[in-house]
Amino acid sequence: IGQIPMAALVAVMIMVSIGTFSWDSIINLKKHPLSTNIVMIVTVAVVVATDNLSIGVLVGVLLASLFFANKVGRFMSISSSKDENSAHRTYKVVGQVFFASSDQFNQAFDFKEALEKVTIDLSAAHFWDITAVNALDTVVIKFRREGAQVDIIGMNEASATVVDKFGVHNKPEEADKLLSGH
Repeated sequence: IGQIPMAALVAVMIMVSIGTFSWDSIINLKKHPLSTNIVMIVTVAVVVATDNLSIGVLVGVLLASLFFANKVGRFMSISSSKDENSAHRTYKVVGQVFFASSDQFNQAFDFKEALEKVTIDLSAAHFWDITAVNALDTVVIKFRREGAQVDIIGMNEASATVVDKFGVHNKPEEADKLLSGH
C-alpha cells in the first residue's frame, strides 16, 4: 500500500464516497420528516466542520436519540374510571414513562378529587429511569396526603426492579424529603 501514490488513493476515496452516498436523500428532503433531515444535515455539517467522521456520527446519534425520546414520550396515555358506588378511581397508564413523558404523567392525575381509594394500573406501562420513578413517587405521595389509599397494580418485573431500587413512596422518611424539596 505504501507503493500506491497518494493521488490514486484520494481518487479511490472520492469515488467510493460518491458511489455510497444516497443521492435520493437530497431529492427527497421535502418528503422525509423534519427530524430526519435535521439529523442528516447536522451530521454532514459537523463532519465537514471538524474533519472528523466519528465526531459527526456521535453528534448525529445523540440528536437522533433526542428526537426519538421526544417522539416516544408522546405515546404515553393515562385514562381513568370511577366506581360510581364508592370514592374509588382507577387510572390506567399505557406506554413508556421516562424523562420525556414524566411531566405528562404527573399532570394526568386529579389530586383534588375527594377519593378514598386510588388504583394505578401499570400493566400496559414501563418505567425506564429515575425521573419516571420520581414521577410515580410524587403521584402516590400526593394522593396519600389527600387521604386516599393508593394501590399500584400490574407493574412488570423490569419496572418493579427500578421502582424498588429508587422509589421512595413506601419509605416515609424519604417520601417527606421528596415533597419538601430536600
